[in-house]
Amino acid sequence: MDISDKFVVVTITHDETKIWATGIEKGKKPERIFSPEKINHHHFRTDQKTKGSKVDAQTIVYYEEIAASIAGASQILLIGHGHAKASSMLHLIQYLERKHPVTAHKIVDALDENLAAMSEPEVLKLARAWFEQHQMII
Repeated sequence: MDISDKFVVVTITHDETKIWATGIEKGKKPERIFSPEKINHHHFRTDQKTKGSKVDAQTIVYYEEIAASIAGASQILLIGHGHAKASSMLHLIQYLERKHPVTAHKIVDALDENLAAMSEPEVLKLARAWFEQHQMII
């Protein structure tokens, strides 16, 4: 999918990333990327998620797939959930800043929202409202 020069919306959780690269109009469907942990149905205790090279390697694979999917965008709006160590959005931003700085530079905002309580139409509504409020700036 060619997303060059497009405004892209990305929601990220520990298990799944959704990427709206074809527009933010009502009814648009996202591309979905699942973390290898979810695909492999691995179940870890909370303290195991942050330790061990196997988990780290899986996270890298997940972030690399996301990075490849959004690299061509001109502007990226990230929407995530969680705080500090629990924030997949923050971890992705940090990863992109270290490994893909050109892509990281395209992030125009990062919103902390309760994604578990939001439907895809609500995410798109939020993205449209954000874009309308900021379109003069970007």
